[in-house]
Amino acid sequence: MTLEGVKGHGTGLTAEIAAYRSGACDPGRLLGEFRRAALLVPSPDGEGGLMSALSGGIRWFYAFTDEEALARFAEARGESGREWPYLAILGARLVDAVVPQVEGPAGVAVNVADVDGSMLFPPVAGIVPDSCAVDVESESAGVA
Repeated sequence: MTLEGVKGHGTGLTAEIAAYRSGACDPGRLLGEFRRAALLVPSPDGEGGLMSALSGGIRWFYAFTDEEALARFAEARGESGREWPYLAILGARLVDAVVPQVEGPAGVAVNVADVDGSMLFPPVAGIVPDSCAVDVESESAGVA
């Protein structure tokens, strides 16, 4: 599957990640680019299931800014010889619609095979809905 007509769909996010890593980033602009980016999320079953991994008690959805970043991930896993079906999903949809469906905390790991270009968007307030954020105390927690 390719993204014809959506070439460069993650370039704004890639640039903001680079700026963040160099210390010259506005976190709000980074989050805005993440939310607007059309991200490629591997679908191992080819039927809409999204590839993720559990680490440190957090479910991390793998997302990539372009097919080249996804190819580097496949190569790093030693699986570049097979087809990698994926879905193109807006970052906002991932955190606003997909994350709330997960049992337990979930975030998004962008371009995880790129040592200098990866970024984690963790399950915290301002990134995921407050109801899914690990740093927001639930209203029922203080009720005796």
